[in-house]
Amino acid sequence: MLPPRIVLALFLTLSASLAAAAPPLDAALVELGRTLFFDANLSAGRNQSCATCHDPARGFVDGRDNAVAGAVSLGSDGKSLGDRNAPTAAYAALVPPFSRDTHGEHVGGLFHDGRAPDLVAQATQPMLNPLEMQMPDAASVVARVRENPVYVAAFTARHGADLFSDEPAAMAAIAEAIAAFERSPALLAFDSRYDRYLRGEVKLSADEDQGRVLFFSTLTNCTSCHLLETTRLGEGETFTNHRYFNIGVPTNAAVRGVNGRPPGHVDRGLRDNPAVSDDAQSGKFRVPTLRNVAVTAPYMHNGVFKELDTAIFFYNQHLVKNAGNALNPETGRPWGAPEVPATVDRDKLGLGQPLDEERIALIIAFLKTLTDQRFEPLLKK
Repeated sequence: MLPPRIVLALFLTLSASLAAAAPPLDAALVELGRTLFFDANLSAGRNQSCATCHDPARGFVDGRDNAVAGAVSLGSDGKSLGDRNAPTAAYAALVPPFSRDTHGEHVGGLFHDGRAPDLVAQATQPMLNPLEMQMPDAASVVARVRENPVYVAAFTARHGADLFSDEPAAMAAIAEAIAAFERSPALLAFDSRYDRYLRGEVKLSADEDQGRVLFFSTLTNCTSCHLLETTRLGEGETFTNHRYFNIGVPTNAAVRGVNGRPPGHVDRGLRDNPAVSDDAQSGKFRVPTLRNVAVTAPYMHNGVFKELDTAIFFYNQHLVKNAGNALNPETGRPWGAPEVPATVDRDKLGLGQPLDEERIALIIAFLKTLTDQRFEPLLKK
């Protein structure tokens, strides 16, 4: 467990490093990116924007049900369904570029599999995804942007009158603007109850504080994945080490039953990243941030768990003897088999001690304190 004074020192170091490392915000570019982020005209049906699947009113996740409990997102055509849950766009700007760390492990990159090397590379991909915004090609995206004289004036003033004659350059400029918005304070608030506690502005309740102690203790092993290494302090504390693991998440059978994936389809996660050729990476997904985790259900890369306590019970069942007999509290049935059983990181999952329901409730009380202040009304009482 990290003593509070050490946690506070780390937080202050993180904040200072982040402020020093971040380029100064260009207010005009941020506003341009914000407008693009909310522009439904950049989808095939002119009915879906970035904000549709990353709703600022819902913690920057997709709040629509889509007949699969919001596990995956509906495309612009009103019928296409993907296979992965839309992650929160909040704090995505702090995910490092896709790379290998000093141990040779993959780290960073956007999307669950890191296939977008960085935030700019990610920004326009959903527009071209045939299951998402469904624009047929980059030329179509550029043409939609050119329809708006405000966009044309803003982009040509910044990049020159010939920008739109160079399609790749125009797409890069669009991505740069959206990424600028995603780097703005609107998505990087750092004003949760926990942050305010560290700054001495509020006191945690007894349950929140006990949950904090449990979270940072070796008893739970939470911080082996959900805390930055000390060598990465400059990125800000987002409660993830940005690495990739296979924790044995089962297939979301409800989604597969309606989204048209063929029988036997396997989501290989990191292995499907074009930059990765090692089969040992199959089934691994990037560790998500825990910022706003209490208001960004459902959980796991495929949205298979509806409730936060279910996700924690899922981890817990790896630690309990005869875990195969443990039941998923949402279904009342045994946990499904891992989608990719061969690479499940059983050694890491076996660390820590089993938790009873009382301790799980305490950890959830702490996790709720990681909610940005604007999203606190979304918390379940």
